Amino acid sequence: MRCINISTPREAERLLRDVGVSSHGIDAMVPKMESINVILEGIECKVANILKQEMLAIGGDVAVSRGSVSCSIDRTDALIMGTWKQVGVLAEKLRTQPFDLERIGGRLKEILSHVKRERFTLKTPERTIEVGERTLVMGILNVTPDSFSDGGKYMNREDALAQAVRMAEEGADIIDVGGESTRPGADPVPEEEEMDRVLPLIRELKKRITLPISIDTTKASVAQAAVDSGAEIINDVSAMRFDEDMAGVAARSGTPVVLMHMRGNPKTMQAGDLSYASLMGDITEFLEERIREAVTEGISRENIIVDPGIGFGKSSDDNFTLIRYLGELKSLGCPILVGPSRKSFVGLVIGGEASERIEGTAAAVTASIMNGARIIRVHDVGFMKKVAQTADAITGK
Repeated sequence: MRCINISTPREAERLLRDVGVSSHGIDAMVPKMESINVILEGIECKVANILKQEMLAIGGDVAVSRGSVSCSIDRTDALIMGTWKQVGVLAEKLRTQPFDLERIGGRLKEILSHVKRERFTLKTPERTIEVGERTLVMGILNVTPDSFSDGGKYMNREDALAQAVRMAEEGADIIDVGGESTRPGADPVPEEEEMDRVLPLIRELKKRITLPISIDTTKASVAQAAVDSGAEIINDVSAMRFDEDMAGVAARSGTPVVLMHMRGNPKTMQAGDLSYASLMGDITEFLEERIREAVTEGISRENIIVDPGIGFGKSSDDNFTLIRYLGELKSLGCPILVGPSRKSFVGLVIGGEASERIEGTAAAVTASIMNGARIIRVHDVGFMKKVAQTADAITGK
């Protein structure tokens, strides 16, 4: 006799199949085997009280602040606790309720479908990219003099081309080309200079490798020129906030976009108070808003990737917390990309210069994959490819 740990619907299905349960029985039982906790932050007490009553009636519960029942406070967080089936029933019951509960019910239904989703298909101007069958590896190619880890190393075009070919041979799935450093404290680069760094490289890369190339930029003009030169993905650390024309470039070209969370900009993001009222709540809310804006501007939701922005406006403790609770971002319904490679929070644990943090990066990559990352952005492609393959085997991909 032993306790069983079930973390995914696939694991529940496999267990029931091993027991010998019929297909009909599996469909009926899986929702009863998985529990889910959903938190709503800062809702009106009358709304929280109705949620609690409705959930208690179907065998679940909702945790609220002690002052919520008497409405002695204005607002409370509400933690919904139950099985998938119970939360699904709650979502249906809320469809006829007042006080914004209909919208909450709709969002609950979305979350239930998003969290279970494991496969995604990105459509670039040239191909489709399947995400989720295995972890994809995005190789970092910085053609900058001041990036935190490899600044100046690939300013010579032939060196950069050789590195891209090397990463392709080592198993990269995407090559991410950047011509402006986003390290903490970095100054912006004029768009002409950024273009001079990346465009000839992208054009030559298209002749030498068949992998999709992403352009790491916050400037719409650079992104457009890069796409015209053969880039197929736009990786924007500002989540299209720094340049109002960026969304139009992505929408017209049909390129997938990476939307990353960052407070401030690279020059200011690590300055001042780094505390969050709710780290995961703030990141989720930010990315939800940017997804809505992207879709409004004509970008397909199916072509949106989210990145929580490890190291961008966050303390070292925040970065570890973010990886630990990365799975919460599954509620957004988009593939999750993470970039912990060689970053300073790893160095605080194991020491060493940026290039000496490979073991710590491997641990962060493994934890990220096990918590829901579908794309990893790394410097050491060959090494991290093997790490990702092992993590995929552990998670059952």
